[in-house]
Formats: sequence, C-alpha cells, structure tokens
Amino acid sequence: MGQLDRRQVVAALAAWAQEPVFKVDVKLVRMLATVKNPQGQLVGGLDKSDFTVTDNGVAQEVALFERYTTQPLSVAMLVDRSRSTQRESKYELDAVRRFLKALLAEGNPNDLAALYSFNFEVTLQCNFTRKLERLSAALDKLKSEGATALYDAIYLASDELEHRDGRRVVVVVSDGGDTFSKFDFQKALEGLHRANAVLYAVLVVPVAGDAGRNLRGENALIQLTQWTGGKIFFPALGASLDEAFQSILSDLRTQYLVGYYPKNLPPTKERFHRVKLSVNRPGHTVSARNGYFADAIP
Repeated sequence: MGQLDRRQVVAALAAWAQEPVFKVDVKLVRMLATVKNPQGQLVGGLDKSDFTVTDNGVAQEVALFERYTTQPLSVAMLVDRSRSTQRESKYELDAVRRFLKALLAEGNPNDLAALYSFNFEVTLQCNFTRKLERLSAALDKLKSEGATALYDAIYLASDELEHRDGRRVVVVVSDGGDTFSKFDFQKALEGLHRANAVLYAVLVVPVAGDAGRNLRGENALIQLTQWTGGKIFFPALGASLDEAFQSILSDLRTQYLVGYYPKNLPPTKERFHRVKLSVNRPGHTVSARNGYFADAIP
C-alpha cells in the first residue's frame, strides 16, 4: 500500500508538471521627454500629474516619473566621413570636440560617449568612455572618402546602445542622405525604438539652395528625430554649429523620464503601437518617442 502511494504521488507530480503555466509579461514602456512653453523655452518643473499618455488611443497610468532625470547618458556620436563632407570637415570636427568636452564636463559623472564614423562602412573609432583625450585622438584620425551608409550607422549604434543602462542618445553629424546602407529607413527606426534611443541630427548642408541637396535624406532624418523625441538642426558653419550642439545639451539636462505598463489594449495584428505623451498646459509641446514595437519594448 505504501509503495502504491508513492507511485500515485509520483504520477500526480508528473501530471502537475505537464500542466500549462501561463505568465503575464508586461514590460515597462519608457519615454524620455522634453517640454517647451509657447515661447519655445524648456520647461523643467512639471509633476507627474501634468502628463497624460495613450497607447493606441487607450489612456495609460504613469508608473514611472523622474523630473530632471539624472540617469547616466550613453551618447553615440555618429560623424559622416563620406567624400562630400571634406570641405566642412575641420569646422564640424572642432564643433564635435567642443560638444563632447561640454557633455563630459557636467551632468552625471557616469555619462559616457562613443565615436562612430561612417562612409561606405561604419567604424567604431572610440568605445564608450569619459576620457576626452581618447575621443579627441579618434577625431584627429578621421578622413573623408567614399559613400554614405547613414542607416547602417544608426542601426549598429542603436544595437550597441540597447544593452546599456540609463538614457540612450544618438547624435548624427552629416550633410544628409544615404547612398550605401544595407539596412533601410525602417530598420534604422526599429533599431532606435528598440534601444529607446533619442536621435538628434546636425545637418550641415553643403549648399544654401536646393540644388545638390539630398532632400529625401533630409526628410528621412527629420522623421527619425521627430519619432524618437529628438530634433534636427540646420546650422551654418561657425557659431550656429556650436549653438546647435548647445541646444542638444540643454535638452539632455532638462529631460523627463516617463514610463507605463501597457494595459487594457485591444488585440491588434500591428507590431507598432502608437504612443502619445501630452502635458495639460496650454500651448506647451512635448517631444518624445511616438511609439514602440510590441515585441521589443526596452
């Protein structure tokens, strides 16, 4: 009888182990956001109650909120080294150097920057570091040649950023356009969303008029920046180039971190969820990611 009891127990345990176990894996959707008042000035003193968020049109509850978030930054600096950038090379690289110096001189002591160059290929010139001398030495070695693999650079930098803690930012310095990438616009966008990275673009246009400009490439960068909560700049060489980088720094120092767990969403076959972050202040505008891919929430 005792032997029979043991067999029954073993059989029962085996049957129990084969029963399906259902787990609910609800991931936090994180958004970095900047808010500006009607005059275009950054606003940094808002509270959690000032924000509302919808996911595919369904109102969500804000579960994570940080004002002036101090989470460390990982900034991937992508510098276009295609042949068309040669004329403006010195001005651009000097401005990048000053930006990196200012970035690492203030803010979180754990902020890091990496330097990528891209032409017909993407090269990691300097991995994430706080040592300005390493970044500066890498900038000194850059040369202009070949075509432009912009989307590849964005995708590969995003892939690396995805595994880093804290806030993730991509800064692109280019004259616009993509002529050589293996990845396309959609893959670049997915990479940025998967990494929860904000894209800023500094577009140094080689000519003042439309002739010779890659307007399709410029429009693509505009979309990538807007859809990730960043911004695009069209500075001339000189002081306005430094002003563009200073504006990026100001954004990074005045960011909100907002997060929620998606709830009550109707079934959909679409991978992409459209997210809208709003603030209940008249005339105020919010820059934040416009959505996420459901199978890749960071």
